[in-house]
This record gives sequence, C-alpha cells and structure tokens, in this order.
Amino acid sequence: MSSDETPNIPAARPTREAVREKAQKVHARQSRARIMRRIIIGVVSLVVLAGIGVGVALAVGSSITKPALNPTGMQDDGVTVREITAGSAAEGAPSTASPSPTDAGASATPSPTPTEGATEPTEIHIYIDYLSASAGEFERANARQLAGWIAEGAVTVTYHPVALLTANSSGTKYSLRAASAAACVATHSPGQFYDYNHELLTDQPELDTEGPTDVELADLAVAVGAEKVNKVRSCIENQDFVAWAKNATARALEGPLPGSKDLKLNNETLVVVAGQAYVGAMDDPAEFSQFVLTTASHEYNSSKTPTPTPTPTPSGTPAT
Repeated sequence: MSSDETPNIPAARPTREAVREKAQKVHARQSRARIMRRIIIGVVSLVVLAGIGVGVALAVGSSITKPALNPTGMQDDGVTVREITAGSAAEGAPSTASPSPTDAGASATPSPTPTEGATEPTEIHIYIDYLSASAGEFERANARQLAGWIAEGAVTVTYHPVALLTANSSGTKYSLRAASAAACVATHSPGQFYDYNHELLTDQPELDTEGPTDVELADLAVAVGAEKVNKVRSCIENQDFVAWAKNATARALEGPLPGSKDLKLNNETLVVVAGQAYVGAMDDPAEFSQFVLTTASHEYNSSKTPTPTPTPTPSGTPAT
C-alpha cells in the first residue's frame, strides 16, 4: 500500500562528513588560535619579567655604585668661616643698604667683642636659601662688616645652605642644586667657599625663573678660583649632595638649631647670633651690628663667674 507522505530520510552520508570535516577544521583553527594566544602571552610575560629584572638590576646597581653622599667639613650642616682669604670678593663688598655709622662719619662701629678678656668669638649662624631675596639683601648689606669681624677674630660665621624655595624655579629645583653646589665647593675647595657663597647670594636669579644650570654653577666655582677643578665640576654637575641638601633642610626645620635651645628654621633666611634669632632689617648693617654687639655683651656677662665674697669672721670670742 502506497503513501504520499515523504519518510524522514537521514541526511546523506557525504553531507554529514562534510559538516564534520568543516567542524574539525574550525576546531583546528580555534585550537591553533588558542595555542598562538598562549605563545604570545607567554612571550609578552617573559619580556615584561625581563624588563622588570633589568629595572631592578639597574636600580640595585645604581644604589650600589652611587650611594648617598655627604659633604665633608660641614659640622652641623654648616661651613664655619674663621678667616678671610686676602683679596676675597666679600672683603671689599660695597654696601647697598643704609649707611653704617662709619659711612656717616660717626665713630667706627664697635667690634662685637664686648669686654677685654673675652676669649671666645661670638658665633653667628646664617641659614640661607640661595634663591631668597632677603638672603641676598643681608649678604650685600653685611658682607663687609662680617669680613672685618672675622679678620679681627671677634666672630665666627657659619653658613648653612638650605632649600625651602625648591618649587620656585620653574621646575629646575635651583635652591636644591645651589645648596648641593655650595656643599661641593666646601668639600673639595673649602678655601673658596666664602667667595662662592658670596657670589651665589649677590648675583641671584629672579624668583620663579629657571636659574643657572649645573654647568653654569660649576663655571662659577672655577671663576672664583676653586681648587681641584675636576672634582668640583663633577660633584656639581652630578648633583652629588642633593640628597644631603634635602636632609639638612629637614633637620633645620625640625630643630633645635646649633647653639640654640629651641630655635627652628622658620624662614628661607635666618640669622642666629649667640643662640638668639635676629629679627631686624636684613638690609640695615647698623641695626645688625648693634644687635651683634648687644647679644655678645649679654653672652659675655652671663658667662662670667662672680668672685666669691669672703664671709666676715666675728671679732668676739664666743662664750663657753
């Protein structure tokens, strides 16, 4: 008996084989793609790890070959000037401030040594940021009389380079580099530190400008007669003491400052005389001279040991 319904005839074998073969080809392509992705990921991972390894090696090598350096001859982060070299630039520095009593024709400004018999010179500590305008004013106004006092043995002057205005030089960190450069001169050519310090302060860049480059800072050291030129130049251009300058500034901010009980650095220019902070005009040498004289006299009088007064003996004989 016949029927018009078409039976469910299975797909022809060649068709099933073709589908299976196509699926196998797709699977093979996908497998190859997965393998390639794994290979690529592996290669990239190796490259990254190799890069990290090189970076770590360079960092470790750098820390080994260039440790943090500290300047020499700078006790309490300062350079003490006890004598002035003949012909020093600061020795004959003109004053741009108001006339001192000597300039006005009055009697000479008295030496800070207050009383005959005082043996120790008065200690003056000057904290300076080489970008600070007030530091420049103070140096121009007082360099001549400071040099005179040092020559007389009346005072010792210790300069402390600090870097509070590092962010005010258009990204070049001039304050930090200048402090480092000063430490380089103090370490390798200490006899020229006073002149180098004087030139940095009297020929300052404007605030918020780039300031001299490291090469120019090195050139200035050579110009003031630095010895061991190659060492000085290398130290300045390699910024050997930048880390020290940062740490020295932090120590000054934390306090107490040398020779004082509780003073801390609170300004980019701070002058401390016998442990007392000077709060007068930075550009008035007469006012500063009077402060030094008064402070030195007070220091001397406070240090004097009074002579014991003998206790009188009673004239009478006590009754027994």
